Amino acid sequence: MSRPKQCRRIESPPLMTGFKPFGIPRSIIGEVVLLYDEYEAIRLLDYEGLLQEEAAERMNVSRPTLTRIYAKARKTVAEAFVEGKSLVIEGGSVDFGGKWYRCRHCNMVVDGSHRQHHPCGNRRNRRRGNEFKPIN
Repeated sequence: MSRPKQCRRIESPPLMTGFKPFGIPRSIIGEVVLLYDEYEAIRLLDYEGLLQEEAAERMNVSRPTLTRIYAKARKTVAEAFVEGKSLVIEGGSVDFGGKWYRCRHCNMVVDGSHRQHHPCGNRRNRRRGNEFKPIN
């Protein structure tokens, strides 16, 4: 029996929930899922340019584990690009370091402590108190 996955630390949720190819209706293309920890590995290694040791420490995983996460992330992104599939970012065993929400009106990611100061003009849903969807 394998060990349960350790909760991976993620700085914050991605700004978007996914990507899709231009000009193809979502209903006729397949989709692949990029887990939050895979997204974070790409963000830390490729976007921020960290070394694997530094990125592994920030995600609270070992360097070999980060290497496996990163390899799976690259394969998932390549599959989406080459086969013209939608890329959906969701799921996995992660810790965002607090509560995060997504505005149902503008799709903006908001830290739980800043929900009251969200600049969105979503007045109608605010009266009902359901303008934010929890991410974690």
